Amino acid sequence: MRAFILMCSAVLSMAGCAGSPKSTFYTLSAVGPAPSATAASPVPIAIEAVTVPELVDRPQMVVRVDASRVEIDEFSRWAEPLKSQIPAVIAEDLTRLVPGARVSVYPQRADDGAVYRVSVDVQRFESAPGTMAGIAVLWSVRPPKGTVVSGRTVVHEPVAGGGYDALVDAHNRAIGAVSADIARSIQQAQH
Repeated sequence: MRAFILMCSAVLSMAGCAGSPKSTFYTLSAVGPAPSATAASPVPIAIEAVTVPELVDRPQMVVRVDASRVEIDEFSRWAEPLKSQIPAVIAEDLTRLVPGARVSVYPQRADDGAVYRVSVDVQRFESAPGTMAGIAVLWSVRPPKGTVVSGRTVVHEPVAGGGYDALVDAHNRAIGAVSADIARSIQQAQH
């Protein structure tokens, strides 16, 4: 009898696992033109710590349902934390947008004075499948010489389609717009 109970328990356990939905993992990526032509002199850029709102600082996708409600989708997840993905995407974007850019994320050599230092504070990172992807970022560029340039970029990208793939594409475009504003500031500081 005991063997029968153990066997039934094992079968029920395996049946429960077989019925669970499969998780899908998403990553952010740079969009836009190929890297710009190499400049006569390299432009060292360091992306320092990036802050992300606690609400979305988790593996699961957090989607906006209405103005005061969100849902956490347990089966649609980020492959790595947003606080790692966002600076990596901005770094890739800056490599494409600033001629001669040599971008490092979380640099170890903080005392190198010939570097453009970029700080990013993501204040909002919103996901509304089938509607829009939104981001609001305070950023600053500290050039090797001169004054710090600060800005705020707010982007609401429409989502072309109803799935999470389209939502992630919209987030990629929104981060690309933030990167373009940062790139313009770096290029203006060079002159």
